[in-house]
Amino acid sequence: MNLQQAIPVEAIRYDDRGLVPAIVQDYLDGTVLMMAWMNREALQKTLDTGETWFWSRSRQAFWHKGETSGHFQKMHAIRYDCDSDALLVSVEQLGDSACHTGERSCFHRVNDSIVPPPADMLSQVFDVICDRRDRPSDSSYTSKLLADGDNKILKKIGEEAVEVVMACKDDDPDAIAGEVADLFYHSLVALAHHNVDLRAVYQKLQERRR
Repeated sequence: MNLQQAIPVEAIRYDDRGLVPAIVQDYLDGTVLMMAWMNREALQKTLDTGETWFWSRSRQAFWHKGETSGHFQKMHAIRYDCDSDALLVSVEQLGDSACHTGERSCFHRVNDSIVPPPADMLSQVFDVICDRRDRPSDSSYTSKLLADGDNKILKKIGEEAVEVVMACKDDDPDAIAGEVADLFYHSLVALAHHNVDLRAVYQKLQERRR
């Protein structure tokens, strides 16, 4: 099913102002980027152009995301909830940020501190690994592993791959989950060491899923 064509614009339950909330989410790692409002016309413009359009309540006008900043959003899919009164828009964020403050996500504040919004678990772990790479700590196993370089990192990947095989041979679900988690972690370390973004891996998977 083409999720872009599956949205019945007229069947969406708009509020008494003719609006519906639209949650915008990164299509690869699930990060919630922003929330804005759409009306029928903005939703239709989004479907027709493949880029996000919204309705500004303050200006009472349409706005094309990225028109002034250059940070456009390429739509990948739109879903609506069980009550048909909220939209979930999956996008590829073009440019560094969705928020006008320059942050990746509008949902970046916790107790007046700037905290990256949660994404999928692999992305969160990868962010920590990259932080250990860029700001090494003497007490961090990850920092030490990165400092030891390819030989140590690749040796650990080989060891963990063997452990996965052995756990599968033993048919031990808990051990399999644990060993695969270790293999994922050491593979993420290798990505960080070679400056390969995890999103590049996600893009490869997404391309192959097609």
